[in-house]
Amino acid sequence: MQFFIDHDWQENMATPRAKVGERAKTHLLILLCAIWLCVGLIGHSPWKPFESQSASIIQSLIDHPFLSAGSWTDGHWIAPVSAGHPALETPPLFYWVATGFSQALATLLPVHDAARLSVGVWMLVTLLMMGLSGRELWNLGAGRQTNFIFIGCLGLVVSAHTIMPEVAALSGISMAFYALTLVLRKPARAMWLLAGGLLIAFLSAGLLPATMIIATTIGVLFLPVICQHAAAKRALLSGLALALPGILLWCWLCQQWAPDLWASWWPTQVNIQLPSKHVYFMRTLAWYAWPALPLAMWGIWRFRHAVLHTYRFQLCLIFFILAFILIGFFSDRSEVNALPLLIPLTALAAGSIETLKRGAAGALNWFGLILFGLLIAIAWLGWWAMLTGNPVKLYQRLAYLSGLQTIQLSVLYGTIAVAVTLIWLSGVIRSKHSNRSSATNWAIGMTCAWTVFMSLWLPMIEAARTYQPIFADLRQHLPSDYRCISSHNIGSSQADLLHYHAGIRLTAESGHCDLLLIEDQPGKRHASPGAEWSLIWEGEQSRQSRESYRLLQRR
Repeated sequence: MQFFIDHDWQENMATPRAKVGERAKTHLLILLCAIWLCVGLIGHSPWKPFESQSASIIQSLIDHPFLSAGSWTDGHWIAPVSAGHPALETPPLFYWVATGFSQALATLLPVHDAARLSVGVWMLVTLLMMGLSGRELWNLGAGRQTNFIFIGCLGLVVSAHTIMPEVAALSGISMAFYALTLVLRKPARAMWLLAGGLLIAFLSAGLLPATMIIATTIGVLFLPVICQHAAAKRALLSGLALALPGILLWCWLCQQWAPDLWASWWPTQVNIQLPSKHVYFMRTLAWYAWPALPLAMWGIWRFRHAVLHTYRFQLCLIFFILAFILIGFFSDRSEVNALPLLIPLTALAAGSIETLKRGAAGALNWFGLILFGLLIAIAWLGWWAMLTGNPVKLYQRLAYLSGLQTIQLSVLYGTIAVAVTLIWLSGVIRSKHSNRSSATNWAIGMTCAWTVFMSLWLPMIEAARTYQPIFADLRQHLPSDYRCISSHNIGSSQADLLHYHAGIRLTAESGHCDLLLIEDQPGKRHASPGAEWSLIWEGEQSRQSRESYRLLQRR
């Protein structure tokens, strides 16, 4: 018997499967990014060195309300500085946004947790720009791979959850990078994105990230594909011009309302660091940009015949080379300064992973499984040791580093850690090994390892790094009436946290102060400054850091 079917059943079956697959991949991306962004943003105090200065600046802006008399003309909002860093470090955009979040969520969260939520918003913008850039440079579907590789970078995860202006600058740079990828297809939209990205980058972190964008844009203007596209050339030039008034306005206001801070800040922006830091950043990128760096290098080799003639490669290489040169000459030895280099490397890696040979893709996949599996196992073993006291050696070490004798069992965080671990194990067992799955598995492993560590180890890390208990105790022992507090051997980060936690600003000149705060070196106690001083308080931050403090009062 012959059957006639009046529709193409194979096509009808295939189409829904493809749509379901695309929808599932999109949902996986959204879920991973949401977990990766949210975990670690709240639940701990500001940690030095990066968060201490930001916390003090935000507290200073809260102490000088936005609409109060003199809050702008006195320079508090136009050129904010911290208690421990009297010099202007960066323009104020990041601190404006963080303070806005702190004020809006004041009834729900502490200042530092609310401010850290603003970091999550900045990183959300960055992820959106990176995904759109990857799709624009390569094809549909590459945007997901771009974000998977980006959130899998080893050096990004801690910085992306830290209160510091470099996070906002990264958002501005990624926005400008997307504008450069889009300019050939949508010149008008690219113009506004470039202007916005440049303005955000400058008002967040100063001249260096803005120079990266300007230098890359000028370099792109000389490419034949742009020279032959008049609309694209006009859009790029117009984008730079549109951002200029906002940059000049802040510079002028800063000169008018905070001339001393401006005079000391501007030379630091144009000061060349000699010897340069290029070797340091080369060594840093070897682990900081993994797995984006090896995938990008493979892509350059794989497409070596088209690298110098194709816009996507030209853009990424111009951006990376110019940014690397500028960072080496104009930034300090800090891993955070390498953040902009992740953008072109990730964009190159997203389109190159498809061309990996099967053996290389499998090796990358297994390396990620072993690495993150080991990290998750260490997290669980350390948590178990602190909870039960076994293994004894590991317990003794963790107790020494954290200063805790035991930790309390948290049902909520324990449930989260168990669920995430099971998700990772399920992904390992059910994963199909392919080129794209290597990047996906890496992103899943990074997200799960970060979540497990922050769920299980956060009490230990917080106990070892927080200054809130010791400085709150210091505040309680202050006399009811005193003129000022001078300091000896107090670091700038500690001074910032003292201002944030206790509302105390230390005074540089000690001649007329009736209180003196001393930080003793580890294992060595400073001699008393004189017989006229008497000890009224002393405390220790943690056993691991061995930072001890004494507060003395003049008789």
